[in-house]
Amino acid sequence: MASLQVGRVCMKVAGRESGGYCVFLKSEGPSFGLVTGPKILTGVKRRKSNVSHLEPTQYMVDVSENSTDEQVIAALDKAGLTKKFGLKMPSAAQMKARAAKDQAKAEAKPVEGGKKEAKAKKEKK
Repeated sequence: MASLQVGRVCMKVAGRESGGYCVFLKSEGPSFGLVTGPKILTGVKRRKSNVSHLEPTQYMVDVSENSTDEQVIAALDKAGLTKKFGLKMPSAAQMKARAAKDQAKAEAKPVEGGKKEAKAKKEKK
């Protein structure tokens, strides 16, 4: 789809997050793409979405394919879209808590193998 480039602001028109704004980050095949709200700002979490469930708007923000949620929030604020869409900016404490939660989640994941290997290691002890 020609109108979905990296940084295009879209509205979700189907699914549980319908009515929420998101930013298109990356195309994943002809009918899917990676989008993020971010969840703390718009309620749309980072996920793969069907492009037929997205309605592109006229707005673009300056982000890259691998931008973090904090960078997306800053880009939306810089473009003045948080006021235009009536979005409430998260506080610094909320952003810090979200970053700590994401970091803890990343550290908790086993690097190699999976659940079976982790269970086998646990049984050996």
